[in-house]
Amino acid sequence: MTDFNILGKGISGNIYDAIVIGSGITGGIAAKELTEAGLKVLVLERGRMVEHIKDYPTALTDPWEFKLRNLVSLEEQKHYEVQKSIYLFGEDSKHFLVKDSEHPYIQDKPFTWHRGYQVGGRSLLWSKHCYRFSDLDFEANMKEGIGIDWPIRYKDIEQWYDKIESYVGISGSRDGIANLPDGHYLPPFEMNAFEKHIKERLRKSFDGRDLIIGRMAILTQDHNGRKRCHGRNLCYRGCIFGAPYSSNSASLPDAAKTGNLTLRPFSVVESLIYDDKTQKLKGVRVIDSETNQSLEFFAKVVFLNASTLGSTQILLQSKTKEFPNGMANSSGVLGHYLMDHHAYVGAVGGYSGLKDSFYYGERPASVYVPRFRNLKQNDQSYLRGFGFENYTSRSDWTRGFSGAGVGAEWKESMTKPGEWFAYFEAYGETLPEYKNQVTLSEDQKDKWGLPLLKISMEYGENEKKMRVDMQQSAVEMLKAAELDWVEPFDRHPTPGTVIHEMGTARMGNDPETSVLNKWNQAHDIANLFVTDGACMDSSACQNPSLTYMSLTARACDYAVKEMKKGNI
Repeated sequence: MTDFNILGKGISGNIYDAIVIGSGITGGIAAKELTEAGLKVLVLERGRMVEHIKDYPTALTDPWEFKLRNLVSLEEQKHYEVQKSIYLFGEDSKHFLVKDSEHPYIQDKPFTWHRGYQVGGRSLLWSKHCYRFSDLDFEANMKEGIGIDWPIRYKDIEQWYDKIESYVGISGSRDGIANLPDGHYLPPFEMNAFEKHIKERLRKSFDGRDLIIGRMAILTQDHNGRKRCHGRNLCYRGCIFGAPYSSNSASLPDAAKTGNLTLRPFSVVESLIYDDKTQKLKGVRVIDSETNQSLEFFAKVVFLNASTLGSTQILLQSKTKEFPNGMANSSGVLGHYLMDHHAYVGAVGGYSGLKDSFYYGERPASVYVPRFRNLKQNDQSYLRGFGFENYTSRSDWTRGFSGAGVGAEWKESMTKPGEWFAYFEAYGETLPEYKNQVTLSEDQKDKWGLPLLKISMEYGENEKKMRVDMQQSAVEMLKAAELDWVEPFDRHPTPGTVIHEMGTARMGNDPETSVLNKWNQAHDIANLFVTDGACMDSSACQNPSLTYMSLTARACDYAVKEMKKGNI
């Protein structure tokens, strides 16, 4: 077990070199990078303590041990009106999700906000897909005149992708796809026979479409003190082997080993403390969620990593004479340009071949079709593109629930594997739009007296046009793979459903149109850095967490150098 320095109730020890707000996937990286650079770091987490292994209560629980076979009672579901829609919601995972009844927000337009308030945040629950952005993504805004230009290009972040991949341990294959750059990988998970069949058919039928194994933050061999995956596919319960990457299994324990980390859970940030004379932050004001005591902590630099919407909420509620509309918001764009990928559209199909082939264990990696639209020129009715996260399996005895049958022969047939299934789901890019925004309620507050966050987002015409092609492309790929039957689907999700919310405190070169500069440093406040999803200028169509972590490591390196120069 890691020996964490946990700061308890009271204010003893309230001066540090750096404060990191949030302990999720970027907060953990910030804590590790800053402590390893020699800084005394305080990590503030609004939720409870969760320690690796010790606080994974259902990690080894068998299905029959759950009272309702892992279902959550209807009475208890009333406390999880939003969270219960997440695909992994159950008795085995609900303790890593907030109770919506205790943490309300306002949906000005429908928005699904999945949250995990605990040490480690949603790094305990993420899907662990890790894909690099390319200059196709970093240059798109500039070329199309949408939003603002990214202040960085691929060459600016490449070495930080290298660093994070090498540290985290990404399993995957080097596929030579220009718009999905290769990285530093552990051996990939193996495709099953059906996936290899689909891959072969796609290559024969299409120019530029390929099926690759997912690039996953899940270990296929022991790495940095963590153990390889055992093929249980129960990562979201907390993994005692540490195979899936999380702040709990890796970055926070590594930060603690330096002796420079102090961790304070149950710390709800009320506001950032600004010094009018120095025009810098002095520290952070928090409310102890157990005692309701107001406390202040001070530092030379503050990293804001409370999640996209959490970070922006803190900035908006940190109002001063200098910043009446929110901290570091001289541009007026804080809270705007909210994005989330749109998905839950594609096709499913069945295949009766390969009857003698099967697979071992529950592989936690899906397969992926990288973006193939609008690569060299915009030749579709919409801009940008999409990729596919795909799942395959063979049906088991549960297929009997949906089919007619009776008698010994039918029962015997249910003991044998059924047909193969392929599920192709597209994930599309969402364009940044000013009207998609978050604001603070003027009259509704939470139990700590802080204004509720009001979210207003809707998908635009570009996304709607793209979804037509997303579905058609899934159908044509499965038909090309010679499946016996193919059915399209579109579940018309609300924004937020994909849990890739980003934007609202974007990076840019111009202080009049952006909150942060190319180093994730606030234009207005030199010792404030925001390195989670809030900084994003566009969403691309790839899973964004690898980019968040890489930007965080890059910003930490810059901040430490600036501190040594006396500029911060």
